[in-house]
Amino acid sequence: MIKSKDKVAEIEISYRPAIGRKPVVVSSLDAYTELIEFFPTDTIALQERVVVMYLNRANRVLGIYELSKGGMTSTVVDIRLILSVALKISAVGIILAHNHPSGNLQPSTNDKDITNKIKEACKYFDIRLHDHLIVVPERTYYSFADEGSL
Repeated sequence: MIKSKDKVAEIEISYRPAIGRKPVVVSSLDAYTELIEFFPTDTIALQERVVVMYLNRANRVLGIYELSKGGMTSTVVDIRLILSVALKISAVGIILAHNHPSGNLQPSTNDKDITNKIKEACKYFDIRLHDHLIVVPERTYYSFADEGSL
């Protein structure tokens, strides 16, 4: 005889934050400083990648999630995955970052569209999209928040 729990996956929820000495992000430069190490020097000019920083209410970094790695001109940005991680770790803020292998700092139409979609989706869960950074191989960045585009 098959028991009910053998047919259906059990869901377990746990919460074990390790706040300790995690950095606090109060500016785009703070975010860039923490995020740039997730864009390896040997591939930053080759392929796009997206990383997401998750923050608590005090803007202390809870963690950074490498969302996707794609090709030379694009990668997948799954909003459901971004938010599912935020909900799982009880984040109240996020900062998105991706690179432009071309070195062009200006956001594309797609960059602007996905930023707006993420911002709107976050509102449903009282999560704030603090910023979206575009980083380039020359080790500089564009901040949607600093430019008033958020």
